[in-house]
Amino acid sequence: MSKKSVAAPASVSLPCGGRTMLGAGKFHSLVRALTGAMIHITIGTRPSWGFPVVIRRFCVEDKTTAGPSDVASPTIGDQMSPTAGKTILEKFADELLESTRTLVPVPPLRERFDGMELQDAYDIQNTQLQHHLSQGRALAGRKVGLTSPAMQQQLGVDSPDFGFFFADMVHTDNARIPATGFIAPKVEPEFGFVLKESLTGPKVSLERARAAIGAVYPAIEIIDSRIADWDIRLLDTVADNASCGAIAVGSTPLDVNPEDLIDVACSLLIDGQLRESGTGADVMGDPVAPLAWLANTLGEQGVALEAGQLILPGSFTKALPVLAGESATADFGSLGSLTIHFT
Repeated sequence: MSKKSVAAPASVSLPCGGRTMLGAGKFHSLVRALTGAMIHITIGTRPSWGFPVVIRRFCVEDKTTAGPSDVASPTIGDQMSPTAGKTILEKFADELLESTRTLVPVPPLRERFDGMELQDAYDIQNTQLQHHLSQGRALAGRKVGLTSPAMQQQLGVDSPDFGFFFADMVHTDNARIPATGFIAPKVEPEFGFVLKESLTGPKVSLERARAAIGAVYPAIEIIDSRIADWDIRLLDTVADNASCGAIAVGSTPLDVNPEDLIDVACSLLIDGQLRESGTGADVMGDPVAPLAWLANTLGEQGVALEAGQLILPGSFTKALPVLAGESATADFGSLGSLTIHFT
């Protein structure tokens, strides 16, 4: 995600105070709405997540009148929390943090912020990450989502997304996991890569990413949505930490060379019954490709994947819902398997 700059138009100094954050789409809409008006703008840069256009709360000078009018912005007011003076992105982050705590879902974000952009969604996610880190939680790794054609078609996208998970979200083989700890959990069978070397993008090649894999484990991601009724599109799931709920990883690595992951088959079983199956080729054509993509995407933000971290590159299959009393298995045939139980 490269940083961008926006050229400011000729402007006049205005006496209004206050600030708010507008994405690029909102900025252009605002400029179009203010034909004939002059505003003073300042362009700023987010240090780690792209750019905002920072606009001082403005007055509109109507050329047909003698002085500033009391015309209000059609968009700026909607972007501020009425109670805490927070931007709508910060407000959404607070909502999702509260939903994570209470397990009470929230309405879709995309329907409450006209003009919301992908960068906005990642800003919301990053605000939550920084909050958790400030509370002392230990980052265990990262996940890549939307890497299979089935999941991309479901959300109408053609690229992956990513999220994070902490050490207290990681379970092991035969774990008994309370279903009441989630809102509406689903399971996905995946590889789990433990890195033996750090990866710092950009320009991490497929070969470099493959060489950084120290071990390949069977894994299951438990996805969950803080968005009500799983009514999500790309912006919602990205803001909601790529719908990450928890991770399960086997205790024994799979006996497989990272060079051969494309041909590895995996089946998803619920209560011992085969429900879905796929191969490594279903994960972006090569399960290592999401790892390289993640390293390069984070690298553009100055963030590295560290040695020892666990990386989940995406699901072999579509996600399936699970209920209390059911078990889920990621079966890699003769290579091994992983089973977890929902209580």
